[in-house]
Amino acid sequence: MAEKDASEKILESYNDVFSDIVNVLLFNGRQVLGADELEDQAPRTYYKADGRLHEIERDVAKRWKNGNIRVACIGFENQTASDPDMPLRVIGYDGAEYRAQLLGDNDTGSRYPVVTLVLYFGHEKPWSGPLSLKERLNVPKEFEPYVNDYKINLFQIAYLTREQVELFQSDFKVVADYFVQKRENGDYVPSSQDLTHVQETLQLLSIMTNDHRFEDAYNTSTDDRKGGPRNMCDVLDKVENRGIEKGIVKGESRGENKMALLVKKLLDQNRIDDVKRASEDEKSRAELMKELGIN
Repeated sequence: MAEKDASEKILESYNDVFSDIVNVLLFNGRQVLGADELEDQAPRTYYKADGRLHEIERDVAKRWKNGNIRVACIGFENQTASDPDMPLRVIGYDGAEYRAQLLGDNDTGSRYPVVTLVLYFGHEKPWSGPLSLKERLNVPKEFEPYVNDYKINLFQIAYLTREQVELFQSDFKVVADYFVQKRENGDYVPSSQDLTHVQETLQLLSIMTNDHRFEDAYNTSTDDRKGGPRNMCDVLDKVENRGIEKGIVKGESRGENKMALLVKKLLDQNRIDDVKRASEDEKSRAELMKELGIN
């Protein structure tokens, strides 16, 4: 998990990506949170228990500031699988931040809210874990009125609507589009959107899909006179070429690479409508592959 967490942090820690995720998921695309209004917050929080210092570490956390006034603390937790203890984890992260406010040097005595977003990247099945603290606890009916509930803010990236995906303005749009397509079609038609943080986007996709060809396509591009990939069309083109060179394109990987090659050839011919047909209809896809000599 350490490698996965480290890779996830790289992309989401950029202010333009962080603010974009928040604005789309919380505010339906309204530009409420500005990238220049964010300050980095150390993801580690410490607390004392049993006479020892303990550590709680978030995936990503930032504070939203209006001038010198802190408005909120926002954190992300990334998941590839359902976690039944997620409500307990979230209340621990949020509680640690509130405790830090309590113990911090704050002359005004003002306090600000803590909001945690759980980003679930699973595309084969939806989240099945509890969405609130009470769902996880076995509460005796006598105590029911006295036990406070605590819900989690879960966002299932692969289950976003097409309209929601289109609201993203940062590289996260490519990430969300990838997982939505994988859920809907089991396949991926690459986006021509140029990436700002190319390596970081490919690192995230490699780790979250357990397919290191994405990152390899970037790492092996240093010797390419044309330079590294700029968008997912470039990436899958390099993936296809490397697979053919090594003679390892087979099974499901071969199917995905054939699709990538088809899309590239269609885009080279400016056949946008055919790209859409290929992604939505298996028969049309087969006909187009035959036409372009992709076997």
